[in-house]
Amino acid sequence: MSTYTLDTATSRANPTPAPMKRLTVPAIRNRKGKDPIVMLTAYTTRMAQLLDPHCDVLLVGDSLGQVIYGLPTTLPVTLDMMIAHGAAVVRGSYHAVVIVDMPFGAYEASPEKAFEAAARIMAETGAAGVKLEGGTAMAPTVEFLVSRGIPVFGHIGLTPQSVNALGGYAARGRSNEEHSRIIDDARALADAGAAAIVAEGVVETLAQEVTAAASCPVIGIGASNQCDGQVLVTEDMLGLFERTPRFVKRYDDLAGRISAAVGTYADEVRSRAFPGSDQVYAPRD
Repeated sequence: MSTYTLDTATSRANPTPAPMKRLTVPAIRNRKGKDPIVMLTAYTTRMAQLLDPHCDVLLVGDSLGQVIYGLPTTLPVTLDMMIAHGAAVVRGSYHAVVIVDMPFGAYEASPEKAFEAAARIMAETGAAGVKLEGGTAMAPTVEFLVSRGIPVFGHIGLTPQSVNALGGYAARGRSNEEHSRIIDDARALADAGAAAIVAEGVVETLAQEVTAAASCPVIGIGASNQCDGQVLVTEDMLGLFERTPRFVKRYDDLAGRISAAVGTYADEVRSRAFPGSDQVYAPRD
C-alpha cells in the first residue's frame, strides 16, 4: 500500500511524493494468486491524482467514449482520443501502472498495424502497456507486441467493441460452447505472453475456472471475487450515472451530491447571496 496521502499526490508540476516508486507490469503479473489487484478506470489528470494512492492499475478505458464524450458505444473512439487521455492520466499518477485501451480498428487488421498503434500509445503517453479485446484470434497479435517490448493486457468474455457481433451486453459463458471458448481464449492469451487478462461479464463459475486456467492474473468485472483482481468504471462505482450494469456496486452518490451543491449555488446566485463578503475584493486603503 502506498505511504503517501492525497494532499501530497498532486501532479508532475509538483515534487514527486517520497518515498515513491511506480509499480511495474512484471510486478502486476507476479501478483497471480496473491494479493488482489485493485484496478479502476481513469480518463483525466485530476481523477488519476485521486485514484493513484489506492490503485495498482489505472486503466484508460475506451469507455471514455460513453463516460466523457456521451457516445452510444465505444466504437467511435479514436486512437488520438486514447492518446490524449492516456497522457493526462500518466501526468496525474506516480504509483499505479497505467494501461491504455487500444480502440476499435487500431489493431485487428494485422499484428504490424497493431504494433504501429501500440507504439504510438506507448511513446506519446508514457503508459506502461496497452489492452486489447479478443481471445484466441488475437493471441498472435499479443505475442507479436510482447516480443517487441509492448506489455499487453487481454480482454475476454463480454467484449464491448464486439457488441454488434455479440448482439448486446448480456453475460457470456452460459452455453457449453461459449464456456469452453472463453477458457481457451484465456489460455491462448496467457500463453502468448499477456501480462494480465480482464474477464468481463462472465458467469461466476466460469470466471473462477478462467482464473485457475490462466497463468497470468485475471481481473474481473462482473465476474467473481475469486479473480486475481477487480476493475470497475470509476464513474459507475461513484454513482455519477443513474443507470449502471447490475455488477456495479455504488460506493457513493456523487450525482446526487453534485446536483444538490449546484442547486444551492443557483439559489444563492439568484438571491444575490453569492458572492458574499468573503468572495469579493475590498478596495485598497
